[in-house]
Amino acid sequence: MHVTGHTSFGGQTAPSPGQRRPASIRDVAQAAGVSYQTVSRVINGRPNVKEETRGRVEAAVRALGFRRNATAFALASGVTRAVTVLTSNTVLHGYAATLQGLEEASRAAGYALGVRVVTPENDLDRTVAAAADTGGGLVVIGYDRLGAAVLDRVPAHVPCAALVEAPPPGRTPRRPAVWADDREAARTATAHLLALGHATVHYVALPASTGTRGTASPRAEGWRRALRAAGVAPPPPSGRGWDAQAGYEAGNKLARDPAVTAILCGNDDLALGVLRALHHAGRRVPQDVSVIGFDDAPHSAFLTPSLSTVRMDFHGLGRAAFGLLRAQLDTDRQEPAHVPAEPTLVHRESAGPPGS
Repeated sequence: MHVTGHTSFGGQTAPSPGQRRPASIRDVAQAAGVSYQTVSRVINGRPNVKEETRGRVEAAVRALGFRRNATAFALASGVTRAVTVLTSNTVLHGYAATLQGLEEASRAAGYALGVRVVTPENDLDRTVAAAADTGGGLVVIGYDRLGAAVLDRVPAHVPCAALVEAPPPGRTPRRPAVWADDREAARTATAHLLALGHATVHYVALPASTGTRGTASPRAEGWRRALRAAGVAPPPPSGRGWDAQAGYEAGNKLARDPAVTAILCGNDDLALGVLRALHHAGRRVPQDVSVIGFDDAPHSAFLTPSLSTVRMDFHGLGRAAFGLLRAQLDTDRQEPAHVPAEPTLVHRESAGPPGS
């Protein structure tokens, strides 16, 4: 298992249909045939610019309709000491721990961190524009569909880093991004249950971050890969949400099937609901049913039985994402990239051989 990050662009983020991307300071520099630092000196009225060069820059500003918003000023002046995080959730463990990592890294670097929570009711283009106009740059937590939709709307000229689901092999996000290899982690957890002697492993799934019909999350792909490698046909996945209630509803259905002896859950909140449903149905854990969660939320070690789970370094991912953004804001600074810890399977009490 491994965690990897991406620091180059695989393409440019396109503006929304019918919209023209606002001119950036780099657009002006290209049109005038100068560096963006020269454009910065001109629009800020600084000396040491030849009159002929100043005239070309001012003509490009007028021709492109360039307006210096807060982000453009930050790029031009080097005053980029603020970061805004866009996320759809601040409560679930993965999001909260990621935010903590971002906050710790930004505070240590002397940056102010703001958080904007987006909802399905928001005008996403307006929300992104308002966040970008605060200057400094954006971090998008794109673990879910709403976060992924926000990331798609960030204009190409706005400094941005993202935290995303593991992309398909051979593909990279359009913006600098960091992710954990939860596809391989799910494969490892499923293979562990099979090695304990379970005939198959059922999966209580998280929604995928993409809205494409039939698209599975990386964790679901890893689960399927392990089953197919063992010659086992994957059973239909359960689950329609992220929280313990969704896990409880899925667990109620699974608990009624005596053939179900092993369950992998897309996160520990789902596992919490599954454990409660199994208890209500009189199914013992792990004697009758083994359960493995995902993320290693703080409560996981204190359940009865304690929850076997996959530990994810969300703090490290948050710190790494801030590093990707800072590399765009402070191009003169050279420092080693932060590398998050690899996902690891944590063995506790909730998983064992069938009939143990």
